Amino acid sequence: MVNIANLDKLLFCHILTFCREHKLNQFAKQVSATGDGHIYVYLAVGLLFLHPQGSHFFNLMLVSYIIELPLYLLLKNFIRRNRPCAAFAGFESDFQPSDKFSLPSGHTAAAFIMASVVMHVFPLLAVMAFTWAMAIGLSRIALGVHYPLDILAGIALGLGAVSMAEQFI
Repeated sequence: MVNIANLDKLLFCHILTFCREHKLNQFAKQVSATGDGHIYVYLAVGLLFLHPQGSHFFNLMLVSYIIELPLYLLLKNFIRRNRPCAAFAGFESDFQPSDKFSLPSGHTAAAFIMASVVMHVFPLLAVMAFTWAMAIGLSRIALGVHYPLDILAGIALGLGAVSMAEQFI
C-alpha cells in the first residue's frame, strides 16, 4: 500500500526526472528567483507611490506577510522535514537552499500571498498571478529543494495568511 509520504517522494522523483531530462534546471532557477522577497518589496512600494490602489495593495501584502512569517518559521522548525536534496543518498543539486528544512515552502507561500493580493486588488491579473505562483512552486521541486506536499503546504499558508489579513484591512 502506498502512503502519502511515499507518494510525495515518488511524485517528487517524477517531476525532478522530467525537468532534468528536458534540461529545465536553469529555467527553474530563473523562475524561482522571481519569487525572492526583495522583488515583492519593490513592487509594493512602487505601487504605493504610483497607483491609486497602491496603499490597499501594500497594506494587504504587509499584513499578510506579518501573519505568514511567524507561522512559516514555527511550522518549518517544528516539523523539521529534511529537504529532498539532503534526504536522498547520492542526490546532487547545484542549487543551494536558504535553510535546512523543507515544509512548508516559503517561496511558494510568499508567491501565493502575492498572487492573492493581486487577485484582490487587480482581479484582471489573477490568472496570470496564480500561474506565476504555481510556477514558483514547481520550480522549487525542479531544483530539488521541496517535495510536492511542501508546495501544497506553502499554498495553504499563503492563501490562509491573505484570508486572515483581509479581516484587518
